[in-house]
Amino acid sequence: MMANSPADSLVELENAVATCPLDRCTRILSGILQLLTSSRDRSQELLADVADGVLLRLIERVEASTLVDVSKIIAELKVAPPKTMRRLASHHDPEVACPVLLRSQSLSTADLNSIAAASGERQQCAIAGRAPIDPLVIETLIKCGARSVCLALIGNREARFSDAAYVALIEKCLSDDGLTKALALRPDTPDRVMRALLSASPAPKSGIAKLPCAAAYAGARPEIVALNRIGKLNDSTVNRFAIRGETANLVTALSVLSGCPIEIVEHVMTDEDCEGLVMACRASRLNWQTTLAILSNRCGTRLSVAERERAQLIFETLLLSTSQWTVRWGEIAANAKESGRGHRDARKMGVS
Repeated sequence: MMANSPADSLVELENAVATCPLDRCTRILSGILQLLTSSRDRSQELLADVADGVLLRLIERVEASTLVDVSKIIAELKVAPPKTMRRLASHHDPEVACPVLLRSQSLSTADLNSIAAASGERQQCAIAGRAPIDPLVIETLIKCGARSVCLALIGNREARFSDAAYVALIEKCLSDDGLTKALALRPDTPDRVMRALLSASPAPKSGIAKLPCAAAYAGARPEIVALNRIGKLNDSTVNRFAIRGETANLVTALSVLSGCPIEIVEHVMTDEDCEGLVMACRASRLNWQTTLAILSNRCGTRLSVAERERAQLIFETLLLSTSQWTVRWGEIAANAKESGRGHRDARKMGVS
């Protein structure tokens, strides 16, 4: 009796899978995946190619919940069955597609680019979170993606933007202050892009246009003190206050962290010269990114490139002890008293 060729055997296996009961399909699928994940001493590429056709048949027959698990396993394979992987990555259900789109290193740039152009928002966000991610794919995501996709790209520190990508992002920033802030706060944003943002973008609507009343500080203080007591009045919290325009929380937080009265913090927040505010942030032990967020969200004005560079130089060269002394007892305190706003109740709430 003549033996069947390997190709004929695979065809027979695929045809058998197409008609076998659902529970048996699930068991066969599990067995193949186990073989792929444990094939350290075998040729993974050969196994992946051999199993590909059978896996395609199997994933068409199993339930969606099983496909999610399959996708998570396939995403971690160094060498994945190519057709099966592309089928999962292109799946209409984000729960199935996203694990492969986010983590699989076997997907080609062409695959990712075509999926990015045609898929939904969740799939695009998954691609935007990949590390690394090809510049061509980034350009497609910016062109075709929603605001959340652009924010995901900006937040991905492994993403490297091409000139074309920056041009497309700046275009979107014209009508979106949130994107502008996110791109401006990204550490590796080039100065030329910052200059383009400053010249092209309208003034932000958010930010500190009017200082709160004493009652607002009184209402904010218990929560701020409680956060400080448990160690959660940190950069992340203060950064959030600045970005959201929560002025009472922000001013109170700087007062508590730096140990200076409310009216001094108000003075440096509204002073045209940013030096005092940089000192207050330094005295509060905040990092540069949080300091930049505060500077960028005060008085409805945006820092110029020169102002940003000067502020960073001040921040990096100031000693912590010098900042604390100056903010509490030095020239800033004296200037604040001379130009006091009459918030007597606010003064009582300061921490000395």
